[in-house]
Amino acid sequence: MGLDVFGLGEHHRPDYAASAPAVALAAAAVKTKNIRLTSAVTVLSSDDPVRVFQQFSTLDLISNGRAEIMAGRGSFIESFPLFGYNLEDYDQLFEEKLDLLLALRDSEVVEWKGEMRAPINGRGVYPRPLQDPLPLWVAVGGTPQSVARAGALGLPVALAIIGGEPRRFAPLFDLYREAARRAGQDQAKLKTSINVHGFIADTTQAAADQFYGPQAEVMNRIGRERGWGPTSRAHFDMSRGPNGALFVGDPEAVAEKIIAQHALFKNDRFLLQMAIGLMPHDQIMRGIELYGTKVAPLVRKALTEKGEGMKASA
Repeated sequence: MGLDVFGLGEHHRPDYAASAPAVALAAAAVKTKNIRLTSAVTVLSSDDPVRVFQQFSTLDLISNGRAEIMAGRGSFIESFPLFGYNLEDYDQLFEEKLDLLLALRDSEVVEWKGEMRAPINGRGVYPRPLQDPLPLWVAVGGTPQSVARAGALGLPVALAIIGGEPRRFAPLFDLYREAARRAGQDQAKLKTSINVHGFIADTTQAAADQFYGPQAEVMNRIGRERGWGPTSRAHFDMSRGPNGALFVGDPEAVAEKIIAQHALFKNDRFLLQMAIGLMPHDQIMRGIELYGTKVAPLVRKALTEKGEGMKASA
């Protein structure tokens, strides 16, 4: 459909059955030729960076250089007890494992030492990816320290915005660029993405009606786990308005909102997560078709006329 990137999340719950994104993306690699394939996200805090690197290097070779890693701390906690990690070590685990993943990316033979796992003393890690370096994004949920860390390391950053007013998040990208400047990173190599929830149908009313029920069921279920109050159609309709976080509507409405948000964020990539809850397959496929054939061209045309550009992903 002409989209640039496809991402697949990692979860360890019965309602999100994709626990091994690299395997599913490898299956997609042999069916596709151009689209880039990324995790969205790899829960690095509870994984082994060596295996993550090996899996995505293998994916990169299978796909002829189209793999990416989007590394994050995850929005769920099931993987921590599942793999024997203490949730209290949440941040230290991510920081240390990100450091190891970068070392693996930078050198075939690795010398590395940390506190949370055994050191690696002059071991080779294989296979090596086709891309050098293998693209690595840091996914963040709005924590300033996480954004600043990505900037200091000179890594692309993907900001998830799933609630509230998106404009409140815009200063985080300023912080990201300032942290990169202070660390002496090349500003030209910095990249940003905003990752959001949304849905597209032939009419805005159809998009809202089709998306609301499944999305509300998921958000209310997670809300009960975390102590949130229930959502409502009124709250949903407000969230899909011009100042809300949901991108729900017909192609023209969604394109208009993406363009408006780009003026605010100057983001290089826009990632739309469409399947929130159990929606009929034909509706999802139609949404992807409209996103690739209608929305993306409108956005690209508008940004090209402004002398800017952006990648569309799902």
